[in-house]
Amino acid sequence: MCTDALSAEKYYYFIRMMGRKASHVALECALQSHPNMVILGEEVAASKLTIFDITKQICDAVQARAEKDKNHGVILIPEGLVESIPELYALLQEINGLHGKGVSVENISSQLSPWASALFEFLPQFIRQQLLLRPESDDSAQLSQIETEKLLAQLVETEMNKRLKEGTYKGKKFNAICHFFGYQARGAMPSKFDCDYAYVLGHVCYHILAAGLNGYMATVTNLKSPLNKWRCGAAPISSMMTVKRWSRGPATTQIGKPAVHMASVDLRGKAYEMLRQNSSSCLLEDIYRNPGPLQFEGPGADAKPISLCVEDQDYMGRIKKLQEYLEKVKSIVKPGCSQDVLKAALSAMSSVTETLAIMTSSSTGQPPL
Repeated sequence: MCTDALSAEKYYYFIRMMGRKASHVALECALQSHPNMVILGEEVAASKLTIFDITKQICDAVQARAEKDKNHGVILIPEGLVESIPELYALLQEINGLHGKGVSVENISSQLSPWASALFEFLPQFIRQQLLLRPESDDSAQLSQIETEKLLAQLVETEMNKRLKEGTYKGKKFNAICHFFGYQARGAMPSKFDCDYAYVLGHVCYHILAAGLNGYMATVTNLKSPLNKWRCGAAPISSMMTVKRWSRGPATTQIGKPAVHMASVDLRGKAYEMLRQNSSSCLLEDIYRNPGPLQFEGPGADAKPISLCVEDQDYMGRIKKLQEYLEKVKSIVKPGCSQDVLKAALSAMSSVTETLAIMTSSSTGQPPL
């Protein structure tokens, strides 16, 4: 798509990628191909950006590129973006609540609150119909059916036409082409890394079964290192779970359901930092990168995801290191140690446990114990 945009020189490609709650696919695609813009759901949620804020960001980028005689570009968005935009998420929640009460699709729009009704009427007809689709079995919206890329393209086109009419934009007429790369994003042949990873996971699963364990998930960490340095293990599935709470209405009792908590894009991680470092140059220049087809031998055969290689997250290795520290504490703080040592240990451990409780509650949405 980047090559095609550069070749035609007259279209902006709005490409929606897979990624319901986390934008890992969009982030990796951006690191691999260097599009002009990528809008991550985590960024939008953290900054509480509205649909109008995002539209303005894109329009300003289009105008800045037009001043450099560039009337083309590529913009990536995850399919979960619609749930990261505060007002659209609130609208979806209200619609889903009416679905839960048995209100028919035809009558939902008439029973929305005043602000939700105003937003609903502002949106294009095709988006209204998609927002009214019945939620999935887990009460989540049918995000793959909501064409957020077309919504953004239409809003940007309207704003650019307005600027063109007012004379604040002097570039060529804005033209957009929209794509949703759903199964295309995961329909390719597995890479050599994928094959090695899957084989090792299967091997670990065998050992879990052979050990008579139940309720464990095979894990492989230190993946950025050579294959012989990968760390294999098994993690209890219950250790990755929290109780997800939600209510079906403002006056109803909250419902709790165990769920594996989501691993979203870390906005303080190295992969995101790398993306931000290159964002300005990618925005205004055409430094597109085409990784080419998968290789199974020769140069490029051992290529791995960039976000995997830049992060330093040897999870099991860090668990082992933590256990070593705890063993050292146990060997020092024991009957017979001085009052000062005991006091220092209690103070430090109290501070650590309070900090961890706050961090855990903020990541899971549960109040600290």
